[in-house]
Amino acid sequence: MPNRMLIAVVALAALAMVQTASGASYQPGEEGAICLGCHAEKGMTTTFRNGETLSLYVNDKELAGSVHKNLPCSVCHSGFSPDQHPKRQYKSKRNFTVVKAEACKQCHTFKKGIHVQMLGGLKDGVCVDCHGGHSVQSMKETSGDGCTGCHRYPVTMTFKDGTKHRLEVDENGLKASVHKKLRCADCHFGFSAKEHPERVFKDRRNFRIVAAETCRRCHFDKYTKTLEGIHFNLLLSGNLKAPVCIDCHGSHTISSGRHEKVRSAQRCEACHGEIYRTYSTSVHGKALISSHNQDVPVCSDCHRAHDLSDPHVADFRNNIPQMCSNCHANEDLMKRYGLSTAVLRSYLEDFHGVTITYYKKQKNSVRHIAVCTDCHGIHDITRTKGPDASVVKANLVKRCRKCHADAADNFPESWISHYEPDFKRAPLVYAVNLIYSVFIPFMIVGLVLQIILHIWRYAVNR
Repeated sequence: MPNRMLIAVVALAALAMVQTASGASYQPGEEGAICLGCHAEKGMTTTFRNGETLSLYVNDKELAGSVHKNLPCSVCHSGFSPDQHPKRQYKSKRNFTVVKAEACKQCHTFKKGIHVQMLGGLKDGVCVDCHGGHSVQSMKETSGDGCTGCHRYPVTMTFKDGTKHRLEVDENGLKASVHKKLRCADCHFGFSAKEHPERVFKDRRNFRIVAAETCRRCHFDKYTKTLEGIHFNLLLSGNLKAPVCIDCHGSHTISSGRHEKVRSAQRCEACHGEIYRTYSTSVHGKALISSHNQDVPVCSDCHRAHDLSDPHVADFRNNIPQMCSNCHANEDLMKRYGLSTAVLRSYLEDFHGVTITYYKKQKNSVRHIAVCTDCHGIHDITRTKGPDASVVKANLVKRCRKCHADAADNFPESWISHYEPDFKRAPLVYAVNLIYSVFIPFMIVGLVLQIILHIWRYAVNR
């Protein structure tokens, strides 16, 4: 028996034993058995001219699960046979991959679609980059609807302006996304494993704006809110830098904004860098970034997420007390930090609060009445106690002088802040309140008694 046949028989027998134990269904035939007689052994390598090495090991189990399992080796490896095994040298591993991928064109030809562009000069990628070499599988079997089979590799898109955009998708990030149960085609309408139309965009920004329009198919309620927001109006006016859905939420690695407050704030940093840096040093920002405290407000809590309005208009300013009260009037929340919940009530009961309430009822806009941010700061809010207390006092004096031009440095000390007066703090105000709390009920009771006596006397005299 010739040596070639002996090798084939021995290889076939060995593979049959392995397949019986593993349940593999690969039937290599004489040619495949001879090839695997060597290439099924780990440790075989080849070295390229640039010094790179490549393993020549072929895993027969992976080959058994391949869509090419019934093809003889020589169909793809032309020029090689059990009798002919020429030695070929390649410049590099990439050069080897490109040359070997040419064999795919013997069976697979493309006249339209994205593959024509990708394979046009073998510059952006070749078949084996996406489909693999010996373990080629059906795209539907490897990746659900077949998309990540290619898009897990660094595929790129070229825009009209010459710039490129990576279309690689992080599968782990996709699995952790809130959209993990959706199919790719649910967002990428018109695309499938078989249909992959080629679309050309002016530049990367144009591509992202068009892609964001997909979101409204499922989130129409949120989309309609954005139509009233300042970002959408900026976009309509021609400012293409105005953020769209995917700028804030991401594309494939979308996370919940309610549970990822740090990431939510950092999204805003992309456009509002200076404001974010100021916020990060505030009492709220420090608690969020350093301690990961999820109780503190972030950008979207004050400015709203989708229908955010212009913060420079009077209506936004007049609603600031109610905005701050969302947290500072919450008893359960404030109890955790030992803060008073009387801030909104005490503000609305003093001169400023009464005035601003009156104007709001009259639906008149007013800008000169002091609100929370005038005293405490906007994005640079600091503690009212401790080393930063002097900063708060300076802000108070500065704000008071806008309306009270001759206010002295100690002018804010005449105000008892948001706290209820007691014997230790503001004793004079506490005493006056105590007297009034007794005197006013006494006066009312006396007045009612006097009216009753007058009525009784009138009835008797008749």
